[in-house]
Amino acid sequence: MPAESEAAAPGARHWLARALAWVAGIVLALPLVVLLLVAVALAVAYPKLPSIDSLTDYRPKLPLRVFTADGVQIGEFGEERRHFTPIDRIPAVMKHAVLAAEDERFYDHPGVDFKGLARAALENLRDARSQGASTITMQVARNFYLSSEKTFTRKIYEVLLALKMESLLSKDQILELYMNQIFLGQRAHGFAAAAEIYYGKPLDALSVAEAAMLAGLPKAPSAYNPFANPKRAVVRQRYVIDRMLEAGFVTREQHAAALAETLHYRAPPPDALHAEHAAEMARLLVHAQYGDEAYTRGLDVHLSIDSRLQRAAHAALRRGLLVYEQRQFYRGPEAVVDLPSDPAALDARIVEVLAEHPDEQELRAAVVLEASPGEVRAMLQSGELIRISGDGLQPVRSGLSASAAPQVRIRRGAVVRALQGDKGQWTLTQRPEVEGALVALDPRSGALRALVGGFDFERNKFNNAAQAQRQPGSAFKPFIYSAALEKGFGPGTIVNDAPLYFDAEFTGDKPWEPKNYDGDFEGPMPLVRALAKSKNMVSIRVLQSIGPDYAQGWITRFGFERAKHPPYLTMALGAGSVTPLQMASAYAVFANGGHLLAPRLIDRISDPQGHVLVETAMPKLEESTRAISDRNAFVMSSLLQEITRSGTAAAAQRALRRDDLYGKTGTTNESVDAWFAGYQPTLVGVVWVGHSTPRKLGARETGGRLALPVWIDFMREALTGVPVAPLEPAAGVVREPHGWVFEEFAGGAGVRSVGMESHRPEPTTPEPTTPEERGSILDLFRR
Repeated sequence: MPAESEAAAPGARHWLARALAWVAGIVLALPLVVLLLVAVALAVAYPKLPSIDSLTDYRPKLPLRVFTADGVQIGEFGEERRHFTPIDRIPAVMKHAVLAAEDERFYDHPGVDFKGLARAALENLRDARSQGASTITMQVARNFYLSSEKTFTRKIYEVLLALKMESLLSKDQILELYMNQIFLGQRAHGFAAAAEIYYGKPLDALSVAEAAMLAGLPKAPSAYNPFANPKRAVVRQRYVIDRMLEAGFVTREQHAAALAETLHYRAPPPDALHAEHAAEMARLLVHAQYGDEAYTRGLDVHLSIDSRLQRAAHAALRRGLLVYEQRQFYRGPEAVVDLPSDPAALDARIVEVLAEHPDEQELRAAVVLEASPGEVRAMLQSGELIRISGDGLQPVRSGLSASAAPQVRIRRGAVVRALQGDKGQWTLTQRPEVEGALVALDPRSGALRALVGGFDFERNKFNNAAQAQRQPGSAFKPFIYSAALEKGFGPGTIVNDAPLYFDAEFTGDKPWEPKNYDGDFEGPMPLVRALAKSKNMVSIRVLQSIGPDYAQGWITRFGFERAKHPPYLTMALGAGSVTPLQMASAYAVFANGGHLLAPRLIDRISDPQGHVLVETAMPKLEESTRAISDRNAFVMSSLLQEITRSGTAAAAQRALRRDDLYGKTGTTNESVDAWFAGYQPTLVGVVWVGHSTPRKLGARETGGRLALPVWIDFMREALTGVPVAPLEPAAGVVREPHGWVFEEFAGGAGVRSVGMESHRPEPTTPEPTTPEERGSILDLFRR
């Protein structure tokens, strides 16, 4: 060995010894650091833990239940459920199945299985998969007090709450809570409710095989639902049966018999009726009257909603929004995960992944197994393998390109959405960002028959039908025309569809030059044709002629708020703000002959014994409810009928093959909002489509292209079996070549023409006198 090496060796050995000592120090200090961190967590978090008094005094209360007019339950509100079963009445086979599946060491650990937590932590470090290691006590803590988000902070609180619960409750009390409140799919909370729903029998009648099936549900109620995913449910059931044998809960003979048993399920219930926004509206109304007692008195609330119409409305709106979404740019998969190569591990991984990305009704979640520009193979939550090719890949074509950005590219492990067509073919798509609403009511009583407040209540609980204040665009024009009828206008009044220009002196800032949607000007035309073609220049001239102040007062007859519709010429283009529910109520005035009726949702409220506590009286169409004359409503209906015959909504009569349809399309500036408001004499329907935060829907995305097809789809079902109702003339009108007019304005006695003398009419709004006023007026013109 050279001299330099010999001299360096002692130094190297000294460095190595110091490094080993440093590592040993860390290893020895690590438990102390962990204990210190735990102590700090306890000191900071423990005082903030919620009280668990509600668990120590857990007694079942009767919830608030909400039903449609025909008796279909659409909502239940309350902290507890009806199927509460004391622990001593839960059979041993059911308890053993749950313990085997969820927490075999439940009676041995202090609420937290530290061995399981350590194993889960190591597994997470190894393959980044989510390992829960939640004991039954931790699950009770989470379900009663915490969110389901997977964060380190929530896990700390979950552990601390579990320890607190174990110090105050017995093991049997905790297991009793768990077995009565855990969600098991099909709206079942607790194993007694699940036994009735899945098997139609009480808990004490369950076999080992049946109990094992139910015990497998808590891990992923959707994935292991035997109604929806029978194959995957059986795999999970057999796993639970094996675990029962390993834990010593069953003998080998019982184990073999359970594996051989063929399960017989109760007939699956019909698909849930989605009326969550209506149910939530009812909850708010009842709570306002009864306070928190509403959730414990067992009140039954019956709404005016018709289940058949509600189902049709929900399906029509979702279908329309999904069709729109397929025209948009693909934004990329919802997630991309690593998939194992082992088939058994692959299936378990997909179940785990799709538990975080559940199906959204017909919009199915899937994990991609193979992807190429020509074909995608993916697995659904049910375990079904699907292949998508050809036109089914068109909506996501950009995500299959070799040049796709990483966040957009579809590849193995990508979580995507799939739709199945009527002929069984699959299409890949994405969850819509766009929202919508559909309101339908009976104009003769104001009773709401259907209400859909958005694409998916679970994703966005905001009720667009009742809460979204949006510009109505051209769908507001009929109310301006209704005012004009009182000033001598009629269907034959000639109005010039010619350019308009308002200079800076008028606007107080930049000039304003409004346009028609199509950019064309067709010159003089009768009012009926102008409304049918939704000519903006004509509407502005009409409003200018009758005066914005007069029009602002007139629209309040339809229930609109004066302050939300300032008296400027932009009112002619629907620059104010309305909700879809307000629009439905307003169009009902035309449909019922001139009466303004308050929308009605609740028919009656009864107690658990069936005694009626509150009942809503049926309104009468009488002079006290009159908003406009019956002849004004009649002439407006005749104008709106022409729109569905030859105008922007001509697809309505063509598709539904009936002429008793009336309505108006609406598209706001730059296609931010799309509307169709229309009616048949027995039913008003309003559809709105837009984004929660207003932004452009896209070029050519109009009310006629977006909202009208949804309305037609809904009305096709709603009007099935409803006879055509001819439009009967009201008293005080005369028929002329272009349509019906008020008798005192017949023969040219009314307004014959407007805007024929000039393309630059004098302004009728007051001149702004201050810079602030000029700015506010300009803002209105910019809408």
